[in-house]
Amino acid sequence: MTTLVSERDREEELAEATRPSTPDEVKEFIKKNKLQVVDFKFNDLPGLWQHFSIPTADLLEDTIWKDGIGFDGSSIRGFQKIQESDMILRPDASTAVIDPILQVPTLSIICDIYDPVTKEPYSRDPRYVAKKAEEYLKKTKVGDMSYWGPEAEFFIFDSIRFDQGENFGYYYLDSVEGDWNTGKDEQPNLGYKPRYKEGYFPVPPHDTLQDIRSEIMIKLRAVGVPVECHHHEVATAGQCEIDIRYSPLTRMADNLLMYKYVIKNVARKYNKTATFMPKPIFNDNGSGMHVHSSIWKNNQNLFYDSKGYALTSETCRYYIGGLLKHAPAIMAFAAPTTNSYKRLVPGFEAPVNLVYSARNRSAACRIPVYSTAPSTKRVEFRPPDPSCNPYLTFAAILLAGVDGIQNKIDPGQAVDRNIYELDEEAASKIRTLPGSLEEALDAMENDQEFLKRGGVFTQDVIDTWLEYKRTVEIPAVRSRPHPHEFYLYYDI
Repeated sequence: MTTLVSERDREEELAEATRPSTPDEVKEFIKKNKLQVVDFKFNDLPGLWQHFSIPTADLLEDTIWKDGIGFDGSSIRGFQKIQESDMILRPDASTAVIDPILQVPTLSIICDIYDPVTKEPYSRDPRYVAKKAEEYLKKTKVGDMSYWGPEAEFFIFDSIRFDQGENFGYYYLDSVEGDWNTGKDEQPNLGYKPRYKEGYFPVPPHDTLQDIRSEIMIKLRAVGVPVECHHHEVATAGQCEIDIRYSPLTRMADNLLMYKYVIKNVARKYNKTATFMPKPIFNDNGSGMHVHSSIWKNNQNLFYDSKGYALTSETCRYYIGGLLKHAPAIMAFAAPTTNSYKRLVPGFEAPVNLVYSARNRSAACRIPVYSTAPSTKRVEFRPPDPSCNPYLTFAAILLAGVDGIQNKIDPGQAVDRNIYELDEEAASKIRTLPGSLEEALDAMENDQEFLKRGGVFTQDVIDTWLEYKRTVEIPAVRSRPHPHEFYLYYDI
């Protein structure tokens, strides 16, 4: 194992050494690789990458590096109003890679967003929020680095159809792996379809997506996203997970956006469709994004203590205390869709209980015990899902944990029993997550001071988020008849 780890470290160090990090190095990288196009990518507030492209010749000059390049902020979700639409993008040289998807040789580079009048970073730029969270950690002197490892699950389907009108509404998805297709005449039907909740780790032919995931892994590693492993997940019909090795907060959020980009496009190459929607299939497991995090200082992991519960330190348990206290508010960012709360229900490995444990997957916070090495000790926060904006979600989790450390918030005793088997009296004493997006937004409105520490989340970011979710998404779902309502009520 030591040899394997050292070889992996050398491979990653080599990749970092050949990756440009300054404008001059980017220019040389363009010339060396004969790149023809530069693709600028940036994040909207809900969490989707946006982009536009220019000829590489324009980036070889110094103008864009110094002055940025303009775009219309009023056309981006959660950004500017039409009377103040002008915004500026400035490329971050350290994110430059050869785009792993496009046929035309293209440089992909992530940008930061600035106000053209004040020349200051834009408060609603999610990447700026993440950077401020990292700086805030240093200012508190609690730690000088945090590391993050999200496990973003997703589905790859063969097809998806959905539509809604005044007199109809439906969705229909399909997968050759779907257990519902055991009786379908597929000319021929070859069977080997994972049964509901039995999709974890089967080999081919049950797992039809091995080569697709391997191609995704290779492409991600080629652009510096350090994939550790990939596998089929619990649900039938193409649920997958590809695990990324830990990175600092902003870098990991960058990596996660590239992760989604590559997965969606490789799936499309094979005439399939990938989704990070939390609960696309009824009565089977949804897709979560368990977020692992740890805080370090002077190259020491502050979460490790050889004598503590599950080898955790007092600092780690206070961090957990902060997560459990502020979890309802965090969920407004971490589980940000109406669909998220169809995943967060008992019976599907959903972590709805605000307790912590070493091995109990029904707890919101888990402490992995696979390894006893001090460097591996971390907290796994299980409620988030991959529909979230990772820049905002990681920042909110860090701020909650730091608040727990600063105020010595006691998380109570660990719960190592199956919570779903507790008696009614014991279960009633356990706090649970919000049951809907509305409840999560209300929780954030009532508990937001921890988010504003150090100016990480400004009031306009919080208010814009609450307004967007309450006026755009929730009413659109609430006002439409649900197909199952016809089954329940049509004959009344």
